[in-house]
Amino acid sequence: SLKGVISQQLLKKASGQGRVCAFEVLTWTPAVANIIREGTTYKLLSVLQTGRKLGMTLMDDSLKRLLKEGLITKEAARTAAHNPKNFQ
Repeated sequence: SLKGVISQQLLKKASGQGRVCAFEVLTWTPAVANIIREGTTYKLLSVLQTGRKLGMTLMDDSLKRLLKEGLITKEAARTAAHNPKNFQ
């Protein structure tokens, strides 16, 4: 049975040397199971946002952290983001 989903993107480092991983983590909860069972996957973003305290991570949150640490450029974050407007 499903325990969780991890999505990763390798992004070029701001230095131009190597790559760094941005990721999204969705863990199983009864709400996630219900969304999948009903086929209403558009609701998963809301579950990810409210599931931070359970260890869930949004891709855009991971990108914001990498940008704040200077590991990626704003353009790289914008290109990889679910919501590019978060990186204007």
